[in-house]
Parts: sequence; structure tokens; C-alpha cells
Amino acid sequence: MTSLVTGATGFIGSHLLELLLSKGHTVRVLLRKTSSLEWLKGLPIEMFYGDLFDMGAMEKAVAGVDYVYHSAGLTKAKTPEEYYRANQEGTRNLLQAALSKAPNIRRFVHISSQAAAGPSPTSAPINEGFPPHPLTTYGKSKQKAEEEVLALASRIPVTICRPPAVYGPRDKDVFEFFNTYKKGLQPIVGFSEKYVSLVHVTDLVRGFVLAGESEKAKGQIYYISSDRAYGWKEVGEATRAAMGRGAIRVRIPEPLVYVISAFAEIGAKFSPKPALINLEKARDMVQDYWTCDSSRALRDFGYKQEISLEDGVRGTVEWYKKHGWL
Repeated sequence: MTSLVTGATGFIGSHLLELLLSKGHTVRVLLRKTSSLEWLKGLPIEMFYGDLFDMGAMEKAVAGVDYVYHSAGLTKAKTPEEYYRANQEGTRNLLQAALSKAPNIRRFVHISSQAAAGPSPTSAPINEGFPPHPLTTYGKSKQKAEEEVLALASRIPVTICRPPAVYGPRDKDVFEFFNTYKKGLQPIVGFSEKYVSLVHVTDLVRGFVLAGESEKAKGQIYYISSDRAYGWKEVGEATRAAMGRGAIRVRIPEPLVYVISAFAEIGAKFSPKPALINLEKARDMVQDYWTCDSSRALRDFGYKQEISLEDGVRGTVEWYKKHGWL
């Protein structure tokens, strides 16, 4: 089997690439000349230089492949146009390249996000039948990307996977939680308990491959998640056990989250980089239930969580320490 992975230099993409190699796939990657090769060094992969707007490079990379795993995407941007260009238009371009140059493709697996569907409005986790209601421009651009994929489902075998929050070795976003915890603080947004579906990256990429290889998954959308939701207190307890020390829980009132976000957004106007937190992100953060139900994935291709929260957090913390991050 030959597989093309986009976003292979990133957190999720690099783990996916390694899993495909372990299964004996010939793996191709599409990357910019400026991309960091930190997680790709020494791996037997075929590199194609270009991006999702370089049709020539994409057509070469996708020519004759059996699988495409489209993991590339833009998660932070300064303007709405940047999100839609990268996430929607880029996906459309890759689909067109696959249609043109991979006539026998077995599956185009699109890596989306729960942000495309939005949070659960109640304590019941949302499933794939729940009407999408993305809160942010990022989420809306990912929803539009999903529409591009499904629009071609009659011409190319496609599957969409929606991860919730993801953690594990190499992650730089959830790392900030662990880094703050090490300093003795566990910030918690609001005064009500908030719950999150949280999947370890090893479980996640295994779910992607199971979905890609399943005949039942053609034309379908799946949540690849933990078996249940976790409260942030429980995440904190798992972190305490992994680090061997506690932290003071500091509750941040939701209005203050918006104030901090507003100042960060204003400051970003004077920086070439987008804000790490903005008003849209604040709206994400104050939700009570970022939870989803992965039972369809269990039913259709046998996916279920294998790495417990405790084991996953312990392994992640150990990796951060080994590599000098903590």
C-alpha cells in the first residue's frame, strides 16, 4: 500500500506516518521547504515539496496512491480568509488532485475536528447525527472542508474523522497545561465543572487507519475519541499522579476569560503572528461540554479507547521530561 500524508510534520500527522510505516505502507509526505523535519529524520519516506495550492506538486505526490490521509490544516490565523483558504480551498485542491491522479484510490481520509460540529449543548455527548453548530471561524472553515469532501463522495471513496481534544508526545498545545501545572497551578475556567472528550494521539491515529480500511466507513463521518468524558479535576488528578506533585486549582471567572482574550486579540493586531487566545477561543473555553460519542466507530470498525487517561498522561509527561520540555 502507498499512502500520502499531509501535515506529516505536525503532532498528529507524524504519529500517523509512523503507524503507517509500521504497517508496511510506502509513505509519501507533502511538505513545504521551510517545514521542520524534526519528527521525520531517518524515516524511510518519500518527500514531495509543495503545498495545497501547488497543483503540480500535489499531483506528483498523490499519483497512484492507495490512501490519502489529509491531516494538514490551519488552526490559528489572523483573518477569516486565511482559515477558509487553508482548510476549505486547500482540501478542495487535494481532492481534485486525487480525482485526477489516483484513479484507484481506496480511501481519502479527511482529518477534521469536533470544532466543525461544536460542543454538546447538554451533558449527553454529541454524535455524528447532531446538526453542526461550529462556534469559531476555525470550526466553520473545517465544516466547509467537510462539505467539500462529502460533495465528492460519489466520485471518490471518502471518510471524515473528527477528533476532540488530543494529547500525547510532541503536542505543543496541551503541553501548556502540563507546563503550568508543573509551576504549581491548575487554572480552571468558570465555577461549574466542565467536561471534555480527550483522546491520546496513539489511539487517535489507530482509529484513522481503521476507518480508512473499513468498507462500512465509506462516505461516513466518525468521532474518534475516548470512551467517556473527563472533568478537568480528574485530568488534574491524573497529572498529579504522573508528576508526583500537586497544584493549586485556580478558578478563572468566565467574564475574565473574555477580558483577557480581548486584550490578547488587540495586542495581536500589532504582531505578525495570530493571538494564542482571542474572543472566539474564549467562547470555546467557557463551554461546559466539549464531548462526543465514538460508539459508531466501535460498531462499524471496532475502534475503542485502549490507552487510559492515567497511562496516557503518565507517558506524555515522561516524554516531555525526557526531551527537556518539562
